[in-house]
Amino acid sequence: MTEDSSASQTGARWQGLAAVADARTRALVLGSFPGLKSLQQQQYYAHPQNQLWPLLQALWPQYAQPPRDDYAGRCEWLLARGLGLWDVYASCEREGSLDSAIRAAQVNDFAGLRQRCPDLTLALHNGAESYKHARQTEALGLTALKLPSTSPAHASWSFDKKLQAWRDALAAHGLL
Repeated sequence: MTEDSSASQTGARWQGLAAVADARTRALVLGSFPGLKSLQQQQYYAHPQNQLWPLLQALWPQYAQPPRDDYAGRCEWLLARGLGLWDVYASCEREGSLDSAIRAAQVNDFAGLRQRCPDLTLALHNGAESYKHARQTEALGLTALKLPSTSPAHASWSFDKKLQAWRDALAAHGLL
């Protein structure tokens, strides 16, 4: 995490996280930009109220997900399922963690990642802000799906309703 100005969050330029993806990646979960907790810990979906990791465990209950404090193990667990993690924005200015506060965003190099992941066919846009970039992922030959955000800020959908949407998307693309 870097800031261009002071240690305060006002006017900060934040650098996102590297992609969690490799040659096994067939689908990429694309968020918008990591929240402050994720940036501080240098881990995707680190906020304890974000539902991504519990949702993924519910999709594959037969495979025990490593504990929260084993981030490298969780990433390997995810990659073994054919999923990767990244965000649409490489960097941005933002106060707090809300997508609505993102300013002066720089988009990640999707084409470069596509070259590193030859079996990548699906972009799972985790929320509306990410889905604004669906045309860019589709231009690379990926199917782009808009899924309900797993963020704690998106509380209008229950966990079960989100789980069903994610299950339907992954099953339709042979990932379950």
